[in-house]
Amino acid sequence: MKYKKEVYRSLALITQFGIHMLVPIFLCTFLGIFLDKIFHKSFLVIIFFFIGALAGFRNVFLSAKQIYEDTDVHHEEIPGVDGDERPDDGEETSGGK
Repeated sequence: MKYKKEVYRSLALITQFGIHMLVPIFLCTFLGIFLDKIFHKSFLVIIFFFIGALAGFRNVFLSAKQIYEDTDVHHEEIPGVDGDERPDDGEETSGGK
């Protein structure tokens, strides 16, 4: 059962990345087409396409960064990780006394 949960979570993550990438590209492309028809310029659609692509890459980067930071928070909460042999319980361990 846990395996299916991880598969669905991964599928949702991939879908979310795709939406974060495609929506700005399509919106900016359609805006460029609309502005091309108004101002009779043929290069605006290309400029807006690249603006949408940059916005999509930024969205995916920020989403991935947030997911990575969330996993780091869970990683730090686990005692004994990062070279700690045991959790800090306030006792000093001095060598020969």
